[in-house]
Amino acid sequence: ALNEIEYVMGDTTTYWGAKRAADGHPAPFKLKYIEVGNEDWFDRSNSYEGRFNQFRKAIEAKYPQLTCISTLDSKQFDRSKVTPEASPAVVDEHYYRNSWDMWANASQFDNYDRKGPKIFVGEWATREGVPTTNLNAALGDAAWMTGMERNSDLVIMSCYAPLFVNVSKDSTTGKKAWQWDSDLIGYDALNSYGSPSYYVQKLFSHYLGNKIVPVTATNIPEQNEPLNKKEKAEGKAPKQVPTIFYSATLNDTTGILYLKIVNTIAKKQAIKINLSGIAKISSDATLMVVKGDKPDATNSVTDPNNIIPITENIKGIKPTFSRNLDPYSVSIFELRTIK
Repeated sequence: ALNEIEYVMGDTTTYWGAKRAADGHPAPFKLKYIEVGNEDWFDRSNSYEGRFNQFRKAIEAKYPQLTCISTLDSKQFDRSKVTPEASPAVVDEHYYRNSWDMWANASQFDNYDRKGPKIFVGEWATREGVPTTNLNAALGDAAWMTGMERNSDLVIMSCYAPLFVNVSKDSTTGKKAWQWDSDLIGYDALNSYGSPSYYVQKLFSHYLGNKIVPVTATNIPEQNEPLNKKEKAEGKAPKQVPTIFYSATLNDTTGILYLKIVNTIAKKQAIKINLSGIAKISSDATLMVVKGDKPDATNSVTDPNNIIPITENIKGIKPTFSRNLDPYSVSIFELRTIK
């Protein structure tokens, strides 16, 4: 592992750094984090404590500027049993869920211990749609991202995992070319396209400030999560989940405020936005929307632009204004504050 790190970030006076330069990349890569292992909650040998601490001690002794990431976290697993020597600075959490689970858990980071480790959500996705995600998955992703964005003091990185998928099928047998369903970008030998989730990811990353803006909401309608057969047999009551999700960030250099709102249901929802605390706001704004008529709507090789972002200029923005959220939509308001 130390040799690998030297290959990545060592200068050309080091043995492995010189090898990297000879292989065509003279400049060291900008390495900040090293993760020890992957999904070690599947390992029943109970050896992760020893392995993590052994790697961490050796790596941090030679490269104190690097941070070691643990694959075990206290929310999913009892970290005290695996890394008792010292709590890791960063832990990796993985989440593969359907849209209902994403909506139900979108606020989970709100209640994390701020004195504990930082969080790297190293693998996550809303798994709906085949072979690429559908609109409902995009709504699950967007709701989940509002939670990560709102808690970015804690969630320092995230990575959507199922990225590329060959959508081809054998013309004779019908055998599919892919292993995992619900991927972000589909392709065949000649074409590629982005899923609805791809466009939501793109919008969230592009329209982003450098400061979190506190947002409070009242009277958010809820909906009942459907019960599975086991829950019905046990007579459990349906779980209620919100139908609207939100986050806001501000670029304190340009004064642009990005307000993201997700409407997960089939009807329009009227909202009132109160921009209290902002001295002055431009009456003109830009709105980006990803939406569709039904939750299983999606994109494909033959119809790559069925669901893509729609941008419009809106007027009449005031410190308090009203808006109807489109059904099944992710809306990003680009509001311009005036200093």
